[in-house]
Order: sequence, then structure tokens, then C-alpha cells
Amino acid sequence: MANILDSFKLDGKVALVTGGAYGIGFAIAEALAQAGAKIAFNCRGQGHLDQALADYAAKGIEARGYIADVADEEQVAQLVADITADLGTIDILVNNAGIIKRIPMLEMSAADFRQVIDIDLNAPFIVSKAVLPGRIAKGHGKIINICSMMSELGRETIAGYAAAKGGLKMLTRNICSEFGEQNIQCNGIGPGYIATPQTAPLRELQPDGSRHPFDQFICAKTPAARWGTPEDLMGAAVFLASDASNFVNGQVLYVDGGILAYIGKQPS
Repeated sequence: MANILDSFKLDGKVALVTGGAYGIGFAIAEALAQAGAKIAFNCRGQGHLDQALADYAAKGIEARGYIADVADEEQVAQLVADITADLGTIDILVNNAGIIKRIPMLEMSAADFRQVIDIDLNAPFIVSKAVLPGRIAKGHGKIINICSMMSELGRETIAGYAAAKGGLKMLTRNICSEFGEQNIQCNGIGPGYIATPQTAPLRELQPDGSRHPFDQFICAKTPAARWGTPEDLMGAAVFLASDASNFVNGQVLYVDGGILAYIGKQPS
């Protein structure tokens, strides 16, 4: 029997991490690169792309960056064609690009709701659809959708985000159902509350120097008693991208410090 650790290696695999310029996407791309994968990522603007390339270079990672809007089918088709020409068939897709709009539902416009759905749910459908033919022809492939605890829970002010992430969980299961026989595994990672630029407003100190009430709430609600870091997601990403997870399909792995398992502390 081969060494079990060999099944986690990604040598020679081509990985596309959407929105991989910073935060969770960057950390996942770094992890996949450390495991041996060739990294491609997209940005929507040249400025972000240039900064990301510099950040990858500083980590010693030879990443390829492309400008593309993952909610645009034509741009995605070109993105996949360019990556295939430059690096080869995409073996691993990480649907990470996403946005959140924290707006009370009664104040949220339909346009704002549609924008969140478009980027957080339609885009993973579009990119997955674009890469699937290459995986079917190759006889193997991995898709990792970055879901959320809001794939399971609701909270005020994030109707669009929760709806999109709940839909992404079911898209994950449906891709598994439809393409599992072609040896394609589609799973999700459900991060807990992760310290990134996107969540920075929830961790800002108050004018009196106290912690933000939501920061206090999350640390009290999480058994690990802290926010997660992008690095906390690296192991899960390598597992789901590798042959070690070849019989894991249609699942969402929650990396949340235990928050979904915990009812919370009893008031004193």
C-alpha cells in the first residue's frame, strides 16, 4: 500500500481559485501550491491583480493571474481557455469569489439582492459548468465551493448572502449527484467567522476602546473562543482537493471552531 501522505499531494495539478487575490482565497491557493499544485486566479481589475501577483511572489508561489468577471459567461469561457492553454486542464476549481451586503431586508433593493445572488451563486454555477467538460474528458476532477455557516443559519441584514450560500450548498450536492459517476467530487467548505478584510467592520474597537458587540458575541458563541484565520482553512482545502477525499462527495465541511455544534453559554 502506498504511503497515505502521498494521497494528499497535488503535484502537477492545475488549480483555479476564483477571487484568489487576498483573504480566504489567497490562503487556500497558498495551501494548494504548497501541496504541489499550479495556481491560477482571477481578479476583476488590474490593480488588484498586480498586488496579488506581488503577494504570491513574496510567498515564493508562481501564480498566474487573469482579469475576469466570474459572473459573466463569455469572460469565464475565455478565462478557462486561457488557463488551459497556459497551464493545462483545470483539475481543481475553488469557487471562492463572493460578496456580502449587510442591509436590513426591508431596506434592501432587489438590485442589491440580485447582485449578491449573481456573484455568490450564479458565478459558481457558471465557472463549474465551464470546467466540467475538461474534467469529464480527463476522468477526474475536484470542485470546492466556499459555502458558509449561512448555508445553515440565518441572521438579520444578510438575506441575499444567506439565500445564496444556502443555494450554493444545494448546488454542491447537485453537482455531486449529476457528475459523481464521472469521478468528479464536488464538496464545500463552510468557514466560521474568519478574520478577513470582509469581516473587519465586525471586529473594530468602539470609541471607548471596548470590543465590538458582535466580536464579543462571536467569541462567546464559538467553543474555540476566537475568530478563525484564513490559515485555519488550508488543511481542509488540501484534503478536498486531493485524492485523499476521492470517496467524499456532496458534503460541506464546516471549519467553524465548533459554532454550529454549540447552543451557547447559559446566561449568568
